[in-house]
Amino acid sequence: MKAPFLTASLLAASALAVDLDASVSLNPLNCKCFPGDTCWPSTQDWDSLNQTVSGRLVATVPLAQACHDPNYDPVRCQALRDGWQNPATHMDDSASVMAPFFANQSCDPFTSQSKPCTLGNYVVYAVEAESTADIVAAVKFAKKNNIRFVIRNTGHDYLGRSTGAGALSVWTHKLDGIEFKEWNDEDYRGSAVKLGAGVQGFEAMSAALEKKQVVLGGECPSVGIAGGYTQGGGHSALSTSFGLSADNTLEFEVVTAAGEIVTASQAQNTDLYWALSGGGGGNYGVVVSMTVKTFPDAHVSGATLSFYASENPTESFYGAVDAFHAALPAMVEAGAMTVYFFTSDFFMIAPLTAYNKTAAEVEAIMAPFLTTLTAMGVKYTSAYSQSATYYEHYDKYFGPLPAGNIQVGIAQYGGRLVPLSAFEANATGMSAVTRYIAEKNVTWIGVGTDVSRFGGGGTNAVLPAWRAGPIVHATLTTEWSFDPAAWDRMLANQRLMTDDILPRLEAVTPGSAKCFDL
Repeated sequence: MKAPFLTASLLAASALAVDLDASVSLNPLNCKCFPGDTCWPSTQDWDSLNQTVSGRLVATVPLAQACHDPNYDPVRCQALRDGWQNPATHMDDSASVMAPFFANQSCDPFTSQSKPCTLGNYVVYAVEAESTADIVAAVKFAKKNNIRFVIRNTGHDYLGRSTGAGALSVWTHKLDGIEFKEWNDEDYRGSAVKLGAGVQGFEAMSAALEKKQVVLGGECPSVGIAGGYTQGGGHSALSTSFGLSADNTLEFEVVTAAGEIVTASQAQNTDLYWALSGGGGGNYGVVVSMTVKTFPDAHVSGATLSFYASENPTESFYGAVDAFHAALPAMVEAGAMTVYFFTSDFFMIAPLTAYNKTAAEVEAIMAPFLTTLTAMGVKYTSAYSQSATYYEHYDKYFGPLPAGNIQVGIAQYGGRLVPLSAFEANATGMSAVTRYIAEKNVTWIGVGTDVSRFGGGGTNAVLPAWRAGPIVHATLTTEWSFDPAAWDRMLANQRLMTDDILPRLEAVTPGSAKCFDL
């Protein structure tokens, strides 16, 4: 929660942290300084930082404190419970996270009213950055005082990297500038856009629409573009046509760990440019802005398809899933990108996206797979659309914009990059593993694309496994429950994913990789 930086709120936030961790004794020689340690900055030190950043230092007050004594507010608490799985609840807060495991139930709306609300793994303070100078001040303060440092925009990170106990974060959400330009250098000549680190997908798409352009962003429109998305690779519904987001970077403005402001591109600070383009978020510096290629807007067509286990014999159902994986390479090679889901209960394409293609062309892309389903006697439904713009297509299938239709805090995640060649080379093994996954109550969320023709010559740090030809980024999920009584079951789900599901999938996809552009 954003709160005015007053001495009282600073002390209250410090007390929350100390309540949880005062018993921890840290060795200053090899650990970060922590609230309660003698090395922790004084109130005067924090006041000085606050003055340096023009009053934009935020003392964290957990968003859900209204659900706990002595601050219990039943109306506010119920509103939080109702909206806790909506990204908008968290993305405008300086500390709240969308992957609940990493909050450790220290202060959420679903635990007992009498349970103390503590900071736990939330950051202690955040600098609400509105300028590069704010970021420099935060970096230098954290370095001088040996404090854990976190970079955060929206809190979407499902690996917990946008929070941290005892940390000072730089909150980039207000760095929301968007500037379209023409780029001209020896590597690229064409349209581009400079995006502030806080710009989210829906904002970039809306601005691009006005310019009759498209810019790559994630399937969840509230995800920031310049942060962990692009820095982790960044697949898009347009990736089959234009590659990953990291394949389209032109320049980064960065604050380094030393507090220096640098520009990274293929012409200067090239190693930093290479690393930021797909090498993993939060590792190499604080990105202030990023310039990426844009592309002409065009009509975009889509398709959906579904079939259900309740309407088809079990063997036919799983046979149809196998048939889809066999048909997917041809769909991708024809220019489509496909998002699909399956469990032991259903299979769904939602959607297939084809840039600059008509609905009739999409029907032709889907036709061989539908012919196979019909021959198998599988009952299915399908539908097609053609949109005048990418924004219209995105709003239809991933919207409604701006919020989108993806909930947060509903699952725990594992993942794998699965070359589609594996379904041909080891059809029996892949069939057995995908069925096993589904029957263990794990949801397979697949993104089928081909980005092998992009990023050549080692120009970026994208995982080489992405270049294996037609590929599926498989995100595997188990349920998440906020019920405190279900905590042990949630931990058991983690063990299922780590010790059983992922090793089985890794065994049939040797040499591939995991992907972290979440």
